[in-house]
Amino acid sequence: MKPALGTPKPIAMSNAQLIDRRKFIRSTALAAGGLIIAFNVPAGIRTRGVVKEPVLFAPNAFLRIGSDNSVKIILSHCEMGQGIWTSLSMLIAEELDADWKSLQVEHAPADIAYYHTVYATQRTGGSSSLNSEFDRYRKAGATARYLLVQAAANRWKVAPDDCQTANGYVVSGDKKISYGELVTDAMALPAPADIPLKDPKDWKIIGGKIKRLDTQEKIKGTAVFGMDIHFPDLLTVMVARVPVNGATVTGYDEAAALAVPGVRQVVKIPTGVAVLADDFWSAKKGRQALKVQWDLGAAANISSDSLFTEMKARADKGGIVATEEGNVAELFKQSVTKVEVEYFQPFLAQSPMEPLNCTVKLSADKCEIWTGTQTQTDDQHAASEITGLPISQVFIHTCFLGGSFGRRNITRSDFVREAVEVAKASGKLVKTVWTREDDIQGGRYRPAFLHRFKVGLDANGMPVSWDQISVGQSVMTGGPFEKIAVVNGVDTFSIEGMQAVPFIKALKNKKIAVNTPDWPIMIDNWRAVGMSHTIFAMESLIDEMAYAAKKDPVAYRRLLYKDDARLLKVLDLAAEKSSWGTPLPKDHGRGIAAFKACGSYVALVAEVSVPKNGMVKVHKVTCVVDCGTAIQPDGVVAQMEGSVGYGLSAALYSEITFKNGQVQQKNFYNYPILRMNEMPEVNTYIVPGNEPPGGIGEASVGQMMPALTNAMFAVTGKRIRNLPIYKMKMGNA
Repeated sequence: MKPALGTPKPIAMSNAQLIDRRKFIRSTALAAGGLIIAFNVPAGIRTRGVVKEPVLFAPNAFLRIGSDNSVKIILSHCEMGQGIWTSLSMLIAEELDADWKSLQVEHAPADIAYYHTVYATQRTGGSSSLNSEFDRYRKAGATARYLLVQAAANRWKVAPDDCQTANGYVVSGDKKISYGELVTDAMALPAPADIPLKDPKDWKIIGGKIKRLDTQEKIKGTAVFGMDIHFPDLLTVMVARVPVNGATVTGYDEAAALAVPGVRQVVKIPTGVAVLADDFWSAKKGRQALKVQWDLGAAANISSDSLFTEMKARADKGGIVATEEGNVAELFKQSVTKVEVEYFQPFLAQSPMEPLNCTVKLSADKCEIWTGTQTQTDDQHAASEITGLPISQVFIHTCFLGGSFGRRNITRSDFVREAVEVAKASGKLVKTVWTREDDIQGGRYRPAFLHRFKVGLDANGMPVSWDQISVGQSVMTGGPFEKIAVVNGVDTFSIEGMQAVPFIKALKNKKIAVNTPDWPIMIDNWRAVGMSHTIFAMESLIDEMAYAAKKDPVAYRRLLYKDDARLLKVLDLAAEKSSWGTPLPKDHGRGIAAFKACGSYVALVAEVSVPKNGMVKVHKVTCVVDCGTAIQPDGVVAQMEGSVGYGLSAALYSEITFKNGQVQQKNFYNYPILRMNEMPEVNTYIVPGNEPPGGIGEASVGQMMPALTNAMFAVTGKRIRNLPIYKMKMGNA
């Protein structure tokens, strides 16, 4: 049993954004005694209704150096298994010359001080944490080191240049003093306006083999996830949610639910009917006893078959043009070889291992929330809207996240919003808990997409015309980034990455259009967002173009990618490391996919076998990644391996289907994911680079799907254009 958790002691940062940075550094001390260093937000950040005036530079994350020689890093980004608890800390520790063993890390509270440098809200997403913080976090460490060195130099009456730092100490000749002993002196010094950073050749921590800082907590069971939160008098909540979007409650048996031992209260909320009980099992039994009656509304007519038929009809009709240049129809007519294909991917659920949960304590002047979330600012706004409290009175305590894959990056804060509604309606301290079935049947899905292409090739097999229509719901419409992401009616995430492909940008005759259905199906982020489906379409199509041109898939891609040196490099290295072109056993084949995603360049080669019984087996995946500066190489490898597994799950098995408006899948028995015995050998090669770090958590999910299907084509001669694969009869004839 973990101890009950009380309200964490708040960090004294109210109105910090209104204080001059250097004055703040000089005048602010922690209650425990210590030095606090603020890092600045790059120019361009603007507040959104939190303070009256725009803020260009504001404290965002903090470095606390205690008189006990402890070093605490407060991170504005959340840890969900991707490793930033460690990799962001490495940036500070490198410039600070800290003793790695002395580091402590905790999640930041929700506050404007911790806004993302690009998104102008506090959030973790888009594989952007390292890229957005690369300079800022290092400067925080460097600034602290400068002040500590200056303090030591003043004490010893030597020049700062005569001092060195290492492992939490300042040294000059035979003199040595710990950072903790210098805290008081350093606090009295003015911070520099800017500070030089180390030359990469002098790095000792960045790029090295470092033990993760969260490993021990998770091994020992002391890491606090949202599901671990407990207080005296806390009631567990289960919600009978609407079975289809837009349904309404017409009746329920409240008395039957209250008759279940342990059930304390039943309240109606916008998303359904909530049962509050002493424990999970009582709440679950009480929910079953409700026997809710529903008016399903118009959404009850939805079925997967009808949606697919509509998508094809929409593709026939055309859509809003995102890009158009030249005379596409005429060049297609004149082309020597014509490639006309379409690719389909279904709705998908995120399915993180830790089911959704959210604890809310609501009083007349305060709303406190404990949960694993990626979207603290959105959650604050949602709670403020529901409770009527100002945002400054909404406190979010971010716990470790037991996975997310986009489910805890929901731009509409659905599970947090619901928990606040329960707290408001009941007047109780509550923890709303979702089961796996609740989330799979009532979640926010990756939208289904259909991409249709007509490509004309010249006598050399090179594209001369490109005509594309993409059909699927908009992820960004209705969310906080709609004004940025939806341009002239086109959600750019519906065609994410496609327009940026070098050979498409260079084409003189092209047309890319988008048709966006408005269906009553709740959709939102899924790992890799748009590139979870656009890369499958693009890299499958390029393989088909290579076949039509009678060229080897790697050789053909070399021609297409000749103007992108980094993409070409990962392609060539993947071919080399996978022994592309060498003989394979009977019924074996290789497939390749290469694409730039989230600022990183990734090429994957899958080696598979497809025997006559049609059961594909993935034996090996060769992964080459150029992510610029690899801050934590072991973390890069782990993310590549995890992305391979996640992409394989989606390609082989996963789909959400609808019948009479209701999701047909419930749990992993009919929404299967890749099992451990199905995970292939993965060999990852990191291309050395000095560029700023690219994203890594989503960079290879999309490539895994076409690498697999292209490999299966190499064995069977049959193209797979619709996922998941398990529906196809793929035996090698």
